[in-house]
Amino acid sequence: MNAKLVCPECKNDVDLSRYPNLAVGMVVECNHCGMTLAIKEIGDAEVKSEIVDEGK
Repeated sequence: MNAKLVCPECKNDVDLSRYPNLAVGMVVECNHCGMTLAIKEIGDAEVKSEIVDEGK
């Protein structure tokens, strides 16, 4: 998968390679700011998410 997820908080790309079975509804963590994000939509080029937790 080459889709990208940009953290809505820090605007960095989230490393999705740590989540090989990424699916809608999964919770991932931004490897830059620690924000917890829920996956809402997975497209060909972009993954959309919403903030679940404000992080560390």
